[in-house]
Amino acid sequence: MAISLQSIRTDRQWRASTGLTKEQFYKLVELFSTAYEEMFGESITDDSYRKEDGRKFKSYEDLLFFGLYSIKSGLTYDLLGLSFDLSPSNIHAKQGLVLSVLQSALEQGGYMPKRVYHSDEEFIKDWNKEASIMVDGTEQRRQRPVNQEAQKKDYSGKKKVNIQPV
Repeated sequence: MAISLQSIRTDRQWRASTGLTKEQFYKLVELFSTAYEEMFGESITDDSYRKEDGRKFKSYEDLLFFGLYSIKSGLTYDLLGLSFDLSPSNIHAKQGLVLSVLQSALEQGGYMPKRVYHSDEEFIKDWNKEASIMVDGTEQRRQRPVNQEAQKKDYSGKKKVNIQPV
């Protein structure tokens, strides 16, 4: 039994699974579908996508739901695979695809927050009208890459996890 968009019935379930209301979700689907078609030059319903995907995500709604659910739930690839009846490697690939399309959609719609400031003046200009600012600096664990260069790029040196026997 896989999780599906069709099983969501209440606003509470919409918010719990996607972080959005039903109306917000379908507005985002419009942006998402446009961004997808601009990135790949074809619709999600084209045969090339369906053959590659094994027809799991047949619509923009299904693909976006999967992506938002995976972000909101924080489940591992193994559990997401179990939830959506896909292999963990396929889940990883699909999540990366959704995130890149979603980022493009949010940028095109003017909803993506600015992440880089090149000067203090630029930062102050953008945030001067706000009474307070909260910065989320949460680090999340991830699997260590096999490639040595990728390990160096991702190494923060901040946290050492030592598991002590009980």
